[in-house]
Amino acid sequence: MKAVDIRSKSADELQEQLIQLKKEQFNLRFQKASGQLENTARVNVVRRDIARIKTIIGERARSAEAGK
Repeated sequence: MKAVDIRSKSADELQEQLIQLKKEQFNLRFQKASGQLENTARVNVVRRDIARIKTIIGERARSAEAGK
């Protein structure tokens, strides 16, 4: 997922996607612990997507604060 795609989404969509990615991250960690994880690179991809979404949410919050 690209930052451009994330920026085009609304705050509600970002929160929903963040929840979905956190659930996926939990499931991947569970699979890794039980030895069933096949695509180990997916863990890093999900982690970075979560970070991108949180960064953009933070940027929007800071810009809203500065605009007040």
